Formats: sequence, C-alpha cells, structure tokens
Amino acid sequence: MYLPRTLETFVKTAAEQFPVLLVTGARQVGKTTFLQHISQNDRGYVTLDDPLVLELARQDPALFMQRFPPPVLIDEIQYAPELLPYIKMTVDRDRRPGLFWLTGSQQFHLMKGVSESLAGRVAVVFLLGLSRKERA
Repeated sequence: MYLPRTLETFVKTAAEQFPVLLVTGARQVGKTTFLQHISQNDRGYVTLDDPLVLELARQDPALFMQRFPPPVLIDEIQYAPELLPYIKMTVDRDRRPGLFWLTGSQQFHLMKGVSESLAGRVAVVFLLGLSRKERA
C-alpha cells in the first residue's frame, strides 16, 4: 500500500524543470517506491543492487547507457559513480527535463560527485521517513 508523501508536488515540479532528479536519504525511507509511484510507469527502471547490472555500469558505462536509455530511473546510483560523467554528457546533448531520476543513500561522496558532475543539471531532494501527517 502506497502512502502519499508531502513532497510529491515539489518533486514533480523539480522533475519538470531539471534533466536530472536525485532523491537521496537514509536506507528504507521509500525513495524507490516514491519515484516509481509518481513516474506512473513512463520510464525505464534499473537497480544497481543487481550484481550483473552493477558490473556493467562500472566496467562499461557507455554500454550501460545504451542498454538503459532515458527516461530512466537508476536506483542506488552511489554504487556506480562511474555513470555520472555519462549522465552529464547525455544531458549536455539533450537538456529535456526528467531524463534521469536517480536514488541514492545519503553519503558525502555521492553528493560531492553529483554536485561536481551535474552542477546546474540536477535537483536534489532529501527524503525523510514518513511523517506523522503522512502516516495518519
């Protein structure tokens, strides 16, 4: 059962304005479920939790990008920072909003990599656990 989040309108607006949307936060707060819900199945989905997919992302990012073209939701981006320059190159060729939706656990090296690689191209949203209002 999906519980609506108070950030839905904000995230939808950000996704309509930026080529890349990063939803970050602690593990198990519902980042993936949240984005899958608001995407309404209009984009591909790939998780870097899958060891074979992760190996492809790390060893051959260009092939990964061909295999999983935008619009796409890439789950657990912190496992393959090698993808960030390829996401940047794709966005530099095509600045349409909503090309890449990314999730990642809140980690300093992820945020540093995203801010350096995707400056001006990414909206970053911090998702917390369910609030009392959301649980009510």
